[in-house]
Amino acid sequence: MAMTMNGEVQLAAPREAVWEKLNDPAVLKACIPGCEELERTDDGGFRATAKMKVGPVSARFKGKVTLSDLDPPNGYKISGEGEGGVAGFAKGGAVVKLAEKDGGTLLSYEVEAQIGGKLAQLGQRLINGTAKKLADEFFANFAKAVQG
Repeated sequence: MAMTMNGEVQLAAPREAVWEKLNDPAVLKACIPGCEELERTDDGGFRATAKMKVGPVSARFKGKVTLSDLDPPNGYKISGEGEGGVAGFAKGGAVVKLAEKDGGTLLSYEVEAQIGGKLAQLGQRLINGTAKKLADEFFANFAKAVQG
């Protein structure tokens, strides 16, 4: 099952500060809902573990995250894949762009993801609703982290 999502968030911080936080594993770990572990790897990416609940299915996903198309402080592409055992798998990516706006920074994102296994059987509406909720939660947490 494939899904796409996009959005934007206005942050009251300079673009360079937002860029720095987008690349800080401690900040990302604190902002990602259900994230239990996020460590930088030698190849410039991250190893991650996150616990997620989608409807009746709970799973602990272990996976890797890669940053590419780095264009400081304008944006990057973040890609990841995670394995959740019997619950299934998730993989996808997001293009993140930063632009100066209204004395702060406008962060825009476009996400594409694929899921399979038990999760994919839950239905598009439940999956999309959960994905939107997780994205909203991440960006609310990230806005707090950036704005101190």
